[in-house]
Amino acid sequence: MADVFSVIPASVLRNLSDKLYEKRKNAALEVEGIVKQLAAAGDHDKISAVINLLASEFTYSPQANHRKGGLIGLAAATVGLTSEAAQHLEQIVPPVLASFSDQDSRVRYYACEALYNIAKVVRGDFIIFFNKIFDALCKLSADSDANVQSAAHLLDRLVKDIVTESDQFSIEEFIPLLRERMNVLNPYVRQFLVGWITVLDSVPDIDMLGFLPDFLDGLFNMLSDSSHEIRQQADSALSEFLQEIKNSPSVDYGRMAEILVQRAASQDEFTRLTAITWINEFVKLGGDQLIPYYADILGAILPCISDKEEKIRVVARETNEELRSIKADPAEGFDVGAILTIARRQLSGEWEATRIEALHWISTLLKRHRMEVLSSLDDIFDTLLKVLSDPSDEVVLLVLEVHACIAEDPPHFRQLVIFLVHNFRVDNSLLEKRGALIIRRLCVLLDAERVYRELSTILEGESDLDFASIMVQALNLILLTSSELSELRNLLKDSLVNPAGKNLFVSLYASWCHSPMAIISLCLLAQTYQHASAVIHSLVEEDINVKFLVQLDKLIRLLETPIFAYLRLQLLEPGRYIWLLKALYGLLMLLPQQSAAFKILRTRLKAVPSYSFNGEQLRRTSSGIGQILHHMPSGSQITEDGDGIPDGASSHNGINFAARLQQFEKMQHQHRVHTKVQAQLRNSSISLSREVQRPEEPQHPPALDMSGPPSRSSRRSPVQ
Repeated sequence: MADVFSVIPASVLRNLSDKLYEKRKNAALEVEGIVKQLAAAGDHDKISAVINLLASEFTYSPQANHRKGGLIGLAAATVGLTSEAAQHLEQIVPPVLASFSDQDSRVRYYACEALYNIAKVVRGDFIIFFNKIFDALCKLSADSDANVQSAAHLLDRLVKDIVTESDQFSIEEFIPLLRERMNVLNPYVRQFLVGWITVLDSVPDIDMLGFLPDFLDGLFNMLSDSSHEIRQQADSALSEFLQEIKNSPSVDYGRMAEILVQRAASQDEFTRLTAITWINEFVKLGGDQLIPYYADILGAILPCISDKEEKIRVVARETNEELRSIKADPAEGFDVGAILTIARRQLSGEWEATRIEALHWISTLLKRHRMEVLSSLDDIFDTLLKVLSDPSDEVVLLVLEVHACIAEDPPHFRQLVIFLVHNFRVDNSLLEKRGALIIRRLCVLLDAERVYRELSTILEGESDLDFASIMVQALNLILLTSSELSELRNLLKDSLVNPAGKNLFVSLYASWCHSPMAIISLCLLAQTYQHASAVIHSLVEEDINVKFLVQLDKLIRLLETPIFAYLRLQLLEPGRYIWLLKALYGLLMLLPQQSAAFKILRTRLKAVPSYSFNGEQLRRTSSGIGQILHHMPSGSQITEDGDGIPDGASSHNGINFAARLQQFEKMQHQHRVHTKVQAQLRNSSISLSREVQRPEEPQHPPALDMSGPPSRSSRRSPVQ
């Protein structure tokens, strides 16, 4: 130390710690000259002693002015060393870096100034301290003192220049530093980081794109910054990287796809738009790399299809179509089950457009990977059934197409119909609001006869008699009115002459027995008029209730529609269709005379021409069909209900109408018993509620609903 004091005069050391900047500056110039002389003499030991003195006695001193003098002295010594400074950097730089965290803002300012002057001298040799300098600059960029920030900014620009021209810079060592700081919220630090990313990306020899997954999430995080400038800088950097990705033959799409999927769900609109734009490009460019991530990508796209921002919706739809057009194979890592899980999850969402696209995906997977979808059917089937209650008609029609595709296999077809009936049973509003839409669409997609036969088979054994009656009434109304079922109606019209029509009639008859009006309608449609008359005459007092009359009213009005035009034309030949006339008169007798339906039917029957009858025929009609056989033209036979058919045809076509009537009467007996039991239970509950009322309370017995039993039996019939 004594040698050092002999080298540096005491006055210089004293002025180096003076409170006046000019004195410190002049002292530093003298230090520079002394070091320059020592360097020329090659006396590096004394140079090291001078540097140690400046560091220990000045930069680490508790006195602020000493620290300021030490910093300017170290910078002066470096300038004096010029080209030989590199061998002393290990002594010079650490004390300066330590001063960056000094409590005195002026000391921090002079530390920036000192390091700036040191860097100008040593240039590339400076790189060995880059990580520590970067860390210090990152902190100084957010310094509370504006002068320190300004000095740090100048130093930062110089360091960037040195790094861009150096061949010793290690990007591998730098990236961990960058990644650690990318989620910092301070706006000054964010600007500092984006600036470094942009500069390093501009250097041809530095492959920032290869490390993009390490800091991509941080850049996206900056897109939602409150500062417009930071958002703009982050967006500019991302746009540049995306352009590089388009032009690069080798990109790690997988890691970045995971980040983009998360950012696509951001609360910030600009972040979502940028993320979905990147995903769109990735889907076009990613190829096989993205196959394992298709499910995650789809999970990000589908909600964006219903985004409130139109730009996002447009890009999301385009991306969705692009993704669906790619025909990936499970052998390549395409996870059908994962895609189905995403689609199922979105089916429960609140946005109609998203639910529609989710159904399109399930439909596409069924066409391309049917076996894989069916193997996962248990996971999605319940959800698909619930979607039948969706408020959107378009969604319901689409899910029916999916169900129809699944139901191409007989086991799945029966399962679908069973579940459908179950849903109608537990949710009566579904049957009322959507029953007709669902049944009609299924008939188009899966063959009407097949659907109706299966429904009839299931309803025949239905234990809930009230539901069975309502369901049959709904099916009957659809059968009589839907244009989609015209072929089925035509087949039933030939029940007496066509084996296929006969089989369908018998198949439906078993379940149609749950509703008297449904059976009568079926008989009129099938032209089994004598049996219709027999059914009408078999009705007893309990059968003719308000519900029955409502259904009868509907039927009378339906008889005036084009569907029953053939029946009305048959009334032009009452002599040939006596049982039709008798059946219609039977219905007329059941209607209240003041009802609109009574007047409609009576008006129609008044229009029946009388010239086809003579008095003898009219007198004998009631005595049975056998008594009017001799009035039919020769060469004809009388069918079961009085219709003329060619010779040689079976009058009943194999239908045992007596057995059918017994079947109907048996089923109606079960309904009557069920209704009585329900009424008894209701009366018992009313009596019990009266008994438990407090004595002091006035007794107000509830009005007894005599229109029908409660709960299930009080359900309204579905209205077309």
